[in-house]
Amino acid sequence: MNKKKIINDPVYGFISIPSELVYDVISHPYFQRLRYIKQLGMTHLVYPGALHTRFHHALGAMHLMSLAIGLLRSKGHIITEGEEESAILAILLHDIGHGPFSHALEHSLVTGIKHEDISAKLMQELNQHFEGKLTHAIEIFNGTYHKKFLHQLISGQLDLDRMDYLNRDSFFTGVSEGVISFDRIIKMFNVFEDDLVIEEKGIYSVEKFLIARRLMYWQVYLHKTVISGEMILVKLLERAKELSAAGEKLFAAPSLSYFLENDINEDNFFRQHQNLAHFTNLDDQDIYAAVKVWVEYPDQILSALCRMLTSRNLYKVEIGNQMAEKERIQFLQNAAVDLLKIKPEEAKYFVFTDSIQNRAYNAGVGNIKILMKNNDIVDIAKASDLSNLESLQKTVEKYILCYPRGI
Repeated sequence: MNKKKIINDPVYGFISIPSELVYDVISHPYFQRLRYIKQLGMTHLVYPGALHTRFHHALGAMHLMSLAIGLLRSKGHIITEGEEESAILAILLHDIGHGPFSHALEHSLVTGIKHEDISAKLMQELNQHFEGKLTHAIEIFNGTYHKKFLHQLISGQLDLDRMDYLNRDSFFTGVSEGVISFDRIIKMFNVFEDDLVIEEKGIYSVEKFLIARRLMYWQVYLHKTVISGEMILVKLLERAKELSAAGEKLFAAPSLSYFLENDINEDNFFRQHQNLAHFTNLDDQDIYAAVKVWVEYPDQILSALCRMLTSRNLYKVEIGNQMAEKERIQFLQNAAVDLLKIKPEEAKYFVFTDSIQNRAYNAGVGNIKILMKNNDIVDIAKASDLSNLESLQKTVEKYILCYPRGI
C-alpha cells in the first residue's frame, strides 16, 4: 500500500505525509480521535467558521516542521533523516493528550491533570505499539535529545505549534490580526551553538508574531462570549458530576459515565490503564450528545445550564481590572435565586467570579534570540526598537464576573 499520501490543507495547500511510520501514527485511533475535537472549543459561538479540529492543527504543525528542517539543512546544519522523522512525529503528537473541549474538561471531569502529561503518556503507549520507533521523537518532545534546537522548534516562544495555531485560527475565525508571516520567520531560522535563533533581518516578522499573539488572545481565545460558553460547560459538567456522585444515573456514553461516576484526579489518573482507555474514547460528540439529552433532565440546575448552552442564551460576562465587590456578587446571587427559583447554595452555578491571564512573551522561558550580523546573540525585547515589546512580557490579569441574563 502506498502510504506517502498528499493532504489538501486550506491554509498551506498540499501537505505531504513524509514516511510510512508517520502515516501509521496518523492512522492510529489515538490520533484519529483528534478529528472530533475542535481546536478552539466554544469559539464557534462567536466566530462561526472556527470549527477546525486538533487533527488539522497537528498536520499543519507537521508541515511547518518539514519546512523548517529543510531550511536549516540548506544553511549547512546536519539533521539526519531519522532525526527529521522523529522531530516530525514529536510535533505531530504534541497535542494528542487534549480532551474534548480541552480546558473545560480539565477543570471538571479530570481535575488537576494537564494535557501535556496525558500527551507524554500516550506517546509512551504508542512507542510500545510501534516497537520503540518513537523513542527519539519522545526524547525530542521532552527536551532530552542532544540536539536542543529540535525541541525548541516544538516548544518555545517562537515554536511551530504557535506558528500554526495563530495562522490557522486567524484563517478559520476570519480575524486578520492573527495573520503572521510564517514563511518569512521560518526562512530566518538558524542554529547558533545548538540554540534556535532568528537572523537579524527577521526582527520585524517576530515583532508582528508577538503582537498578533497578544491580539488573538483578547479578540479570540479570551473573548467574553467564548469564556461564557466555556464556563457554562464547566458548570454543567460539575453539576452532572455532583448528581452522579449522589447516585443519580445520567444519560451518557460509557466513557463519559466513567468520569462522571468516578473521582479521577492527578494522583490516580495514571495508575489504572482503564482511565487512559476511557479518556481516549472521549471526544466533543460525547459531551454535546449528553448536553442535548440533559436539557430534559429533572434536575433544575442541570437542565437550565444545558438549555442556556443549546439555545446560546449564555452568561453575561463582565471583564475588569479589579475583582467584583462582594456586595455586588451577593446582590446578583440573591437575584438569581429569585429569578430561577433555586436554593441560595445553588446560586454558585449561575453567579461567580474567576480570572484570566494573557502574556504574549515570557522572556524567562525559551526566549527568542536574535542572531545579529556581528554574531552577537540578543534577546528580541532588547534587539527590537518597538517600545511596547517589553510590555508584552508582563502578565496581564483581568477578572471576570458571570451571571445570567435578565437579572
